[in-house]
Amino acid sequence: MALFFLLIYFIVIATVIEIHVILFRLTDLKLEVSRFQVISLMTGTGFTTGESELILGHPIRRKLAIFLISFGAVSLAVIISSISNFLSNSINTKEVLYIAGGAILILGLVKLPYVQKLLSKLFANRLKKNIEIADLPIRDIFLTEEEDDLLNLHIYKESSLFSKTISQVLKEHEQLEFVVFFIKRGEMKIRKKIYDTKIQEGDQILLFGKKAVISENFKEDVKIMEEKLKKQNHTPIEEHSVKHEKSP
Repeated sequence: MALFFLLIYFIVIATVIEIHVILFRLTDLKLEVSRFQVISLMTGTGFTTGESELILGHPIRRKLAIFLISFGAVSLAVIISSISNFLSNSINTKEVLYIAGGAILILGLVKLPYVQKLLSKLFANRLKKNIEIADLPIRDIFLTEEEDDLLNLHIYKESSLFSKTISQVLKEHEQLEFVVFFIKRGEMKIRKKIYDTKIQEGDQILLFGKKAVISENFKEDVKIMEEKLKKQNHTPIEEHSVKHEKSP
């Protein structure tokens, strides 16, 4: 009876996993990433990868994750209890020895150089890179070195760039080690002739390059942004400049 209950409960768990994989897919998360993260959340293991930021940074995915973590904790207790009852009622010492012997045999096989070589070839043939660049955290794409920096610069009337173009303020910008990805103006993103576009109040400029270069050339504008955001009790400045962090 305990074994039958376990079978039914595993079917329930598999169903919940598939439901959440579909829900995560509907939030534009890739299938491979969705399945791994759902299982990680359910079991409470492996959720320290860089991909976990894709869940934490999305409000809907966070709510789904909360349910999965809670359901996983309850399920673990149910499974352990059921397995304990099944083992105590159905398996004797002789059967346990058979299981232990089988596990030791498998361990011995996978330690053989020939078997390891065979498995290595098999894994290499089946391995595919399914995760696209859009699914990776920002720091894994851009912040690959300590000197890299990504800054979302807010423009105010007091900013040196206000009512000017980047080309006017930084005449030799092409020689400097930074680039402008785009200028966000309301709901619009300006990507053409960025360096010759006159900057307006309220614009947000996404900059990427060497931290020292950005700090030196946009020092005053960053200072003004920090002061304004503090007064407005706005988003903490740490969220506007993506920092290097090591995953646990």
